[in-house]
Amino acid sequence: EVYALIERVAPSDVPVLIQGETGTGKELVARALHENSARRDHRLLAENCAAVPENLLESELFGHKKGAFSGAVEDRPGHFVAADGGTVFLDEIGDMPLPMQAKPLRVLQDGEVRPVGSNATRRVDVRIVAATHRDLPTAARDGAFREDLLFRLNVSTIHLPPLREREGDVARIARGLLPGIAEEVGRPATLSEEALGALKAWRWPGNVRELENELRRAVALSDGTLGIDDLSPRVVAAL
Repeated sequence: EVYALIERVAPSDVPVLIQGETGTGKELVARALHENSARRDHRLLAENCAAVPENLLESELFGHKKGAFSGAVEDRPGHFVAADGGTVFLDEIGDMPLPMQAKPLRVLQDGEVRPVGSNATRRVDVRIVAATHRDLPTAARDGAFREDLLFRLNVSTIHLPPLREREGDVARIARGLLPGIAEEVGRPATLSEEALGALKAWRWPGNVRELENELRRAVALSDGTLGIDDLSPRVVAAL
C-alpha cells in the first residue's frame, strides 16, 4: 500500500507528510518521492529539525546575509534556495520550534523565503516533504504545533507502520540487508534458522534501523554464519 501511494503521489508537486516511528524509513520514502518526480534532476536537501538548534536551523533552511550574526562572514543561500526546482525534506518537523514554524508556512503559501538579516524576499520553487514521529493533530490542539502549517503539510499523508506490525517483513528485510552489511564489514555472512527465529520474535522498537544495526553487530561477531550467540541478549531474551 505504501509503495502504491508513493507511486501515485510522487509525480505531483503537493506537499507530503510522512508519519511513522523512528527507524521506519521516512527518509527513504522522501527520497523515493523525489526520484520518481519531475524534480529528480534537481537537488533533494534534507534537514533534521530536531538535531539543529533554533538559531542555526533558520540559517540552514532560509540562509543568511553577511553580518547577520556573529560568524556570518558571507552570504549563504540556505536549503530552500539551494534546492530551487527540487525538494526540501524537513525531517522531524514536529520538533521544529513553534516560532520557526511560520517560515515554512510562508514557503508553502507564497513560495517565498527571507534570509536571516535581510529585508528582501526571494521566490523559490520547491516541493516540501516533511516527516514526524509525533501526533501532529494532538500537538496542534495543545498549541505545540501550528494548525495552519499542519493543514498545508497534510495534503497527502503516508503512514509507515512499525516493523512489529509488518508480519513476515523481518525475515525479508534481514535477508535483503545482509549481503550489503557483509560486504561493508568485509566477511561473508549467512543467517542460521535459530538466529532468524530470534529476530522474528523481537518487537524492534527501533524498527528497520535497529534491525540493520543488530545485523551489523552480529556480522562483526560471527564466523560467517550468524548464530544465536552473535545476537544481542535483549533479542535472544524474546525467544
